[in-house]
Amino acid sequence: MGMLQEFRDFAMRGNVVDLAVGIVIGAAFGKITTSFVSDVLMPPIGLILGGVDFSDKAIVLKEAAGAVPAVTLKYGLFINSVIDFLIIAAAIFAVVKLMNSMKKKQEAAPAAPSAEVQLLTQIRDSLQRRQP
Repeated sequence: MGMLQEFRDFAMRGNVVDLAVGIVIGAAFGKITTSFVSDVLMPPIGLILGGVDFSDKAIVLKEAAGAVPAVTLKYGLFINSVIDFLIIAAAIFAVVKLMNSMKKKQEAAPAAPSAEVQLLTQIRDSLQRRQP
């Protein structure tokens, strides 16, 4: 029973739960980005380039022979994946940059001294003025 309890404690720690939530959100974000690139971004780019559909672009390395399918190099899907990556990388960069700027603002603003510290400072200053 000790091993089960230890595993439960490990699995329910804040960092593990945060990581799990991040992975689920990241996977959903990846699907949205893939759909954005494939369904929204690439059709107008293909239209501008003369009606090109990148998802269908491939180089046939070996023709199909009977039941054996053709061997193709699908560079159009690779282009879509590169664009997916660039969009995700830009979004993550923006979020990290925003978080870093918020963190710097927190660090830059010093906390006001407590009432006790202010009182002790006043006492110190008063004592320093009294000494010859």
